[in-house]
Amino acid sequence: MSGFFKEAYQVVAQIPVGKVATYGQIAALIGRPGGARIVGWAMHDAPKELGLPCHRVVNKSGGMCPSHLFGPGAQRALLESEGVTFTDNGCIDMKKHQWEPLL
Repeated sequence: MSGFFKEAYQVVAQIPVGKVATYGQIAALIGRPGGARIVGWAMHDAPKELGLPCHRVVNKSGGMCPSHLFGPGAQRALLESEGVTFTDNGCIDMKKHQWEPLL
């Protein structure tokens, strides 16, 4: 496992229930601004045994990942079960749910 992936997994493991983080936010938190796409690859390749809440990682506008990764509607259903709310355009209410880690 690459150092980048491992660092990304460590951050994702900290995202609390009811909150989300963006790919770019995770990249910035590990000191790799501009690495959002690599965070996406890391989430795609995350080992199941780590039990990471990958469903809490979203794009910068609060959109879901492609449906083939979780199944149609599955990511949204998981987030809604944790209390995450959505705007009329189908994106997460980022003002309310974006994680702000204590540094």
